[in-house]
Amino acid sequence: MAKQAKQSISKILGKDAKFLLDHKSKTIPTNQIHTPGPDFVDRVFAQSNRTPQTLRSLQAMFDRGRLGGTGFLSILPIDQGIEHSAGASFAKNPIYFDPENIVKLAIEGGCNAVATTYGVLAMMSRSYAHKIPFIVKINHNELLTYPNKHDQIMFGTVEEAWNLGAVAVGATIYFGSDNSTRQIQEVAAAFERAHELGMATILWCYIRNNAFKQGGKDYHVSADLTGQANHLGVTIQADIIKQKLAENNGGYKALNTGGSSYGKLDERIYTHLTSDHPIDLCRYQVANCYMGRAGLINSGGESKGASDLADAVRTAVINKRAGGMGLISGRKAFQRPMKEGVEILNAIQDVYLDESIDLA
Repeated sequence: MAKQAKQSISKILGKDAKFLLDHKSKTIPTNQIHTPGPDFVDRVFAQSNRTPQTLRSLQAMFDRGRLGGTGFLSILPIDQGIEHSAGASFAKNPIYFDPENIVKLAIEGGCNAVATTYGVLAMMSRSYAHKIPFIVKINHNELLTYPNKHDQIMFGTVEEAWNLGAVAVGATIYFGSDNSTRQIQEVAAAFERAHELGMATILWCYIRNNAFKQGGKDYHVSADLTGQANHLGVTIQADIIKQKLAENNGGYKALNTGGSSYGKLDERIYTHLTSDHPIDLCRYQVANCYMGRAGLINSGGESKGASDLADAVRTAVINKRAGGMGLISGRKAFQRPMKEGVEILNAIQDVYLDESIDLA
């Protein structure tokens, strides 16, 4: 059965199959990574300062959905109605203007949890809080201010999330932005309160600054910069880090050319801790999550249409083989008919269920 599943995944990956499935990393050794598994809460978080109630909340997510009991996570995030505007997000599939369909997609898709807004979960709380774990996104960047700006502001309180029956709160920080100092302080305080109330914490751990685009290259997805963002995220006690998959490297180098000076770097980041292979770039992201003690879930990214299935499976394979904990994929699932969205989510989950796809 596992062989058949791997053959199916290989077929989806096409020309990238051998490149991704046969890679053996020579960067950070696998025995230094705290890998996901059925005992992850006992093995990792039970050593921490997390309260028994928080451990229970984490376990509730790990036990639900098709990946229940594996230590991996498949989360459906739909906060784009605020982050990208509702019309632009739901025009392809207007049923998702209705909050119930957001929750239904997560359940039908076999997800461990659904991550969305106060309003969506408040509207559906009594019907679904006991059927699938809720993750409340507590801050957002709204796109109605003119001119548009990029700033995450709080939309409610941690106590409100708890009253909705949430097992976790999620928040975004734009590291590197003009407002990052305030965001770090706000989210750190919110995460402390969430842990006091027994909820887990998930950080949408993004970097944002126009200076991160240098020489025609976008270093917002650079392994070295996103890795450092992850390290800041786990420092404020995020249990799980949501990060874009690294697509390049050398952001620090690019920002330290000519007369400019930015941050600090060590050449061994590029010569010993990473390579050009996407699995090795992702492993550096995992390493900055306390070597996997805090789980790394990578973003599914935007919907591009016909290539969505292959793109989603590719990201899942990279994340899993790097030592990551799963995928958080929304637009690829909800910007199409629900049946097709379920198929995308299930294809992602199949990667984590396939025991033959192991650490690189």
